[in-house]
Amino acid sequence: MKCGILAASGCALLALAAMTGAPAAAQAGVQTVANADGLLPVRVNAAEGRILVTLPAPDREGISGRFLHATALRTGLGSAAIRLDHAMNGPTRILAFRRLGKKIAISFENPRFRATGDAAGQTGARESFPFSTVWMADIVSTEPDGGVVIDIAPFLTRDVMDIAGSLNEGGKGFKLVDSLSAADPGSVKIFPDNIEMEAVQTFQSETPGKEVETIASDPRQVSFVVHHSLVRLPDAGYQPRRFDIRAGGFGSQVFDFGTPLGQDVVYQLANRFRVEKIDPTAARSRVKKPIIFYIDRAAPEPVRTALAEGVGWWSQAFDAAGLIDAFQVKILPEGVDPLDVRYNVVNWDNRLTRGWSYGQVIADPRTGEIVKGSVLLGSLRVRQDMIIFEGLVGAGEDNSGGPNDPVRASLARIRQLGAHEVGHALGFVHNFAGSTQGRSSVMDYPAPRIGLTNGRIDLSDAYATGIGDWDKFTVDWLYGQPAPGVDPDAAAHAKAAALQASGMRFVTDIDGRAPDTPNPWGSMWDDGPDPTAELIRMMAVRRVAITNFGPGVLRQYEPLANLRRKFVPVWLLHRYQVDAVAKLIGGMDYAYAVAGDGRPPAAAVPAATQYAALDALLATLSATELAVPDRLVGPLSSGVNGRSDPQYDIEIFKNAGAAMFDPLVAADVAAQVTLDTLLAPSRLIRVYEQHRRDASLLGLDALLDRLMAATVDARHDAVGRRIAHRTIVTLARTARDPATSVDVAAVIDDRLRGLADRLARSAGKGEDAAWCRSVAHLLRDDERLERELAKRPRAPAIPAGMPIGGAEMGWIDEL
Repeated sequence: MKCGILAASGCALLALAAMTGAPAAAQAGVQTVANADGLLPVRVNAAEGRILVTLPAPDREGISGRFLHATALRTGLGSAAIRLDHAMNGPTRILAFRRLGKKIAISFENPRFRATGDAAGQTGARESFPFSTVWMADIVSTEPDGGVVIDIAPFLTRDVMDIAGSLNEGGKGFKLVDSLSAADPGSVKIFPDNIEMEAVQTFQSETPGKEVETIASDPRQVSFVVHHSLVRLPDAGYQPRRFDIRAGGFGSQVFDFGTPLGQDVVYQLANRFRVEKIDPTAARSRVKKPIIFYIDRAAPEPVRTALAEGVGWWSQAFDAAGLIDAFQVKILPEGVDPLDVRYNVVNWDNRLTRGWSYGQVIADPRTGEIVKGSVLLGSLRVRQDMIIFEGLVGAGEDNSGGPNDPVRASLARIRQLGAHEVGHALGFVHNFAGSTQGRSSVMDYPAPRIGLTNGRIDLSDAYATGIGDWDKFTVDWLYGQPAPGVDPDAAAHAKAAALQASGMRFVTDIDGRAPDTPNPWGSMWDDGPDPTAELIRMMAVRRVAITNFGPGVLRQYEPLANLRRKFVPVWLLHRYQVDAVAKLIGGMDYAYAVAGDGRPPAAAVPAATQYAALDALLATLSATELAVPDRLVGPLSSGVNGRSDPQYDIEIFKNAGAAMFDPLVAADVAAQVTLDTLLAPSRLIRVYEQHRRDASLLGLDALLDRLMAATVDARHDAVGRRIAHRTIVTLARTARDPATSVDVAAVIDDRLRGLADRLARSAGKGEDAAWCRSVAHLLRDDERLERELAKRPRAPAIPAGMPIGGAEMGWIDEL
């Protein structure tokens, strides 16, 4: 495509004057790109900072043009806690230029609310909901054909991405400073279907907060380069696809007040790229315009190649759907702007500490058509994978090329991550059930499959290779094209019904992300078809890993203090499988169903499965499992000085003063991992209610009996008492949680009162007797108990786990 890049210079201006025949003095500071194919005529005045755009003559409604408007951050904050990342998108809106007297109003329209049908109905829907005017521009001049010229530069300095709001999540009082903000005329680039522009925006605060203070060169004044894309509205040739709850896509919500009675007013249009077969009659055909994703050159090797390989897996799914070469991967050419809306890009993003990666889309809000896919991959995530794998097998395996090489395993994870996040940018949501059906989807959060071979850790099958069966279905559903004359939505509906009938599972964020949800098949970072069996196996792996752990996991000359960081993911190796198993307790097997699809009704997880799950969870609370070997306390107590890595500070267990490692804190934390999810209010409510309806199912009394026997009654040493203490305090907190039902709270309170009476009768002078009397006093003293429950933090902090090398702050724009 032709491109005009505006870069003012003296030579360029003299040349321009010569070409136009205008005096050089009259042209001073102004440059025009004579590009007949450009979206709009643009002139810039670098000296005055003006960007003059010529708009078409207003129509009868006063509209001088409608465009897609998208924004992204050229420069980010570099913070995992405050989401202002390099290449992060803002919302995509319909921007309208409307003439009002001597001014042009720049407004964001509200196409979510509409009415299919006649003009009167459309007008009624449009006028029932507000639009947003975000700038009033003076008309600089009027063209002979009625076109109008405005200076768009002031609009570009508006905080349309709400950067101030994001900064104020970590600080207070951040405001845009107009005097320190300006559009950049030299950034303007013109193409046939888009104009790219940028502005510097500066935000000021006297109370910026710790996160900004840690990162910014002057935390009181933080500046960003904000990228704006003005894009031609896609033409009417796109065929929208209705969202289907069963099919794994996401969509743009519509309120259509013109739908016939008996049809939904609120529905979604699936987000997808426009993919059209060259030969629509052929079962297999090349496409008119393939989807091409480009890998950011900022990603270093060998990561860049691994990303390209993983992202390229999607070509398998498109090919299976009969779309030949419809999906391609390339390295971003040198000189190409990754924020240019014409390019789908996998961006490499750096932050102070590790955080989520995520996939984003720029989509037409009228139809759901994806115009650009953009992925942000956090660069530190692969480093975390290295820490995990080195903690398991030792740094001596680094770059060995063998099956236990941490580099090899980490690059396998990067391939998965690239495929996963590009999946979001193609229009797909998470499927957290993929791990339960043979790694059927890259849209799951995959746990590394850590094997035991002859008693040794084995990473040879840490991650799957290639696209999954679920992913092939979703591509066929979203992008597959039926034969001419067949209704596309009807064909997609039939595909979704066939898939559901096949037994393939689908559990997305609303039912899989939180650890207290009841669906037994949807969890993050879990593995295997039987969650309980996998937890038992994972605990065996953990025992071997702890037995092997020591200074040998470090690289040569690596500070011994780094053992503390590598110890955490090994010690908590089971943490996510615990969540998966807990979902069986009070669990309910259900699917995303539609009327008439023949799906059986939701059913409780069988009693035997629930009891087995409870026993496996209680085994993780054994003092034997949670006692740190004495031989590790010395190496884990090595000192550290200098300016530490901020990531290190948030990913180690709290010490017992200075460098002294506290093994009882490690026991506390591991116990709390299990107790938090097992005793979640919603889970105990479901257990109570299921037993009320069916006495054969696990009930609250039986759960508490087994819990007390495995913790309070099983204590024999200091570690056992710490586990028992955490159990009692967590029960007390659950009883007082506003989310806990009256019935459940009453049962727990009665159980704790009985326990207090029993412990108070303890005789003797030993440590256990003293513990018994202390706990009894705590449970009987409401004020003291309330103080204990009000402590912040309420328990030793569980070090950061997610992402362990994978997604999303959420699901689509997340992660």
